[in-house]
Amino acid sequence: MDDLVFHDHQRAILVAVMDMRVDRILHRGSFHLHNGSDWGDLPSLVPSHFEIFFRDLGLFVAGMACIWYGVQAWIGGTCVYLMIRSIWSSWETVPNSMPKGNGTNTRDWASLEHTPASSRDVKTRLKTIKFPVHQIRHLFTVKSFVVPTAGIAFFIWAIVKAHGIGPIVHQPNKIHGSELAWAMVKGIMSSIANFATLIVNDPDFARFAIKPKDALWSQLFTIPCGFAFTSFIGIIVSSSSTVIYKEPIWNPLELLGRFLDEGGSGTRAGVFFISFAFALAQLGTNIAANSVSAGTDLTALLPRFINIRRGGYVCALVGLVMCPWNLLSSSNNFTTYLSSYSVFLSSIAGVLISDYYFVRKGYLQVKDLYSARKSGPYFYFFGINWRAYAAYIAGILINVVGFAGAIGRKVPVGAQYVYNLNFFCGFIVASTIYYLLCRFFPVPAVSTYWLEVGGDITDMPLAYEDSSSYDEESAVGKDPVKSGEVGDVDSPIRKVHKA
Repeated sequence: MDDLVFHDHQRAILVAVMDMRVDRILHRGSFHLHNGSDWGDLPSLVPSHFEIFFRDLGLFVAGMACIWYGVQAWIGGTCVYLMIRSIWSSWETVPNSMPKGNGTNTRDWASLEHTPASSRDVKTRLKTIKFPVHQIRHLFTVKSFVVPTAGIAFFIWAIVKAHGIGPIVHQPNKIHGSELAWAMVKGIMSSIANFATLIVNDPDFARFAIKPKDALWSQLFTIPCGFAFTSFIGIIVSSSSTVIYKEPIWNPLELLGRFLDEGGSGTRAGVFFISFAFALAQLGTNIAANSVSAGTDLTALLPRFINIRRGGYVCALVGLVMCPWNLLSSSNNFTTYLSSYSVFLSSIAGVLISDYYFVRKGYLQVKDLYSARKSGPYFYFFGINWRAYAAYIAGILINVVGFAGAIGRKVPVGAQYVYNLNFFCGFIVASTIYYLLCRFFPVPAVSTYWLEVGGDITDMPLAYEDSSSYDEESAVGKDPVKSGEVGDVDSPIRKVHKA
């Protein structure tokens, strides 16, 4: 099982590094850059009354990040609940003043409110989001030491209590043949679906890499290895719980709660510190994978009014009002949700990768990506590249019938099998349809051989190289060239050196 997790995320990170290549080289964010070349100028710049309709792609990706923000915040709230319960055991029996049937209770909601990433104290909540991307690395430096230490401690603790690793590692398969094969396929799709948002949003961070390879090798190896290591700990801990409590407990936070039931000052201290580390992990994940990514995509939608920081605030608000506890009420609900949005994101990734690698062969006219001129190569048909939208819809349609079956409708068994491969089917169909449409209906500004322009661009400045003087809030709505914060695209600082 752990080997399966490694290879699943290895496949996912390969798609992610392909998607982020252009941004590692040109230092532009995914939907700022790719929208212009793939979908057309209108979805990226939108200078007309079609604005609301054609910004759906960036809004959709941002929406997924908002939902994940709520899920991660709720998990962090559970960690806080364990921390409070470790100090005051009476926290477990706090009277519930909320209506029955709403999916949560007073105790869990109060724990969520005291989570840093979702505190009802507005100042506390905003402080966790307001820092620019280049300053949050210090949080992750701390996280990289604290969280693995807590995970290993939890791992050892469970094994010691069980006097061994438990029966799960040694027990034989309960399913065989095609049933086992399809179960493995579903596991692969669940792992990729869990990573699908990062596949599309990874360029939002890769563009900050000083050198292209800095964002390549660090992710190519650490993502599959890190997920495999974490899954290994989870599998062994759950196996050990079978010995301790005569049933497998797959939720590590639930297992920590069982430890607390046994009492003892040492147990309470151990649960407190492990829960604190896990809460820190959720905070870091929410900032990096959700609020910053959503902020970046929302900035592309309304750059005059929204920046990354304000977009993060919107993400935090939406993530909490969508009631994330309902998604986590059962594993089936959460798995269905993961598969459903993977269908949409796979089509987006397919178009992005097909356009850059196979249609344009790495060639982009960077200046024209930020131009809405009708004579520009990325204006297409009234600012819309209909080929991209046709391929995107085709990638979704192949999974629609199977998705209906996943939520309880009766559908043909063939559609269920297709849906079991939802990410691969959506990705392959969208990328293939887009490539074929571009062959029969050619697009401008392409190369007949590999001609990546990024290697010729030198001295690419960031908008806030001097972090002590740059403030994102004051920069919203300003012309960065007229204000002197960045150079003109025609100035020598951004010139392209030709051979």
